Amino acid sequence: MTTTFITGANKSLGLETARRLVETGHTVLIGARDPQRGRAAAASLGARFVRIDVTDDASVEAAAADVAAHEGTIDVLVNNAGVLGRVGPAEEYTAADMSAVLDVNVVGIVRVTHAFLPLLRKSSNPVIVNVSSGMGSFGMTQDPARIESQYALPLYSASKAAVTMLTTQYAKELKDVRVNAADPGQTATDFTGGLGHSVAEGAESIVALATIGPDGPTGQFIDRSGNLPW
Repeated sequence: MTTTFITGANKSLGLETARRLVETGHTVLIGARDPQRGRAAAASLGARFVRIDVTDDASVEAAAADVAAHEGTIDVLVNNAGVLGRVGPAEEYTAADMSAVLDVNVVGIVRVTHAFLPLLRKSSNPVIVNVSSGMGSFGMTQDPARIESQYALPLYSASKAAVTMLTTQYAKELKDVRVNAADPGQTATDFTGGLGHSVAEGAESIVALATIGPDGPTGQFIDRSGNLPW
């Protein structure tokens, strides 16, 4: 039985990923900040709720201790929690705005990975999936044929560029773990104001990477169609 921990899993892409993985037979742990929403999401899927705030060291450490006490190990870690951050005129962005986005989208991944890596290393097939975005790709945001080139989201895009680079560097360092980044694409969530393809379609790349075998890829950045430019 594969045990999977997903951050930010009480709604949108995280919840859909959890649903799909439960259907494939995974034991899924729903990580979320809000206990009421997290418990409701877990109950709706037959999963288990674990409270976690990826911006808080103590919360992350407590979540890892909770999983160690109950499951003893995990096979898959999906770093899905993320925020869009402030959107608006560039001259209004502050250092605090940038710090807030990085703390969730990038530093949060480091916090959670650090805390859960000992549990992952007990698995015979340890996998990390970092949910990134085409908005963090230099190639895609500069390609007029891509929808990513039509938007300017400096804070979010910079954070997701960091996520993809962090992914490739972890993949080089963690030789015993397959570490990849998934791009859901423009998905109809609260991030996009309902624009884009369905959440089910957006979750496909995450699910694909969460279900790879021991001979699966590492250090890759993919969407549901395949590998993407950095």
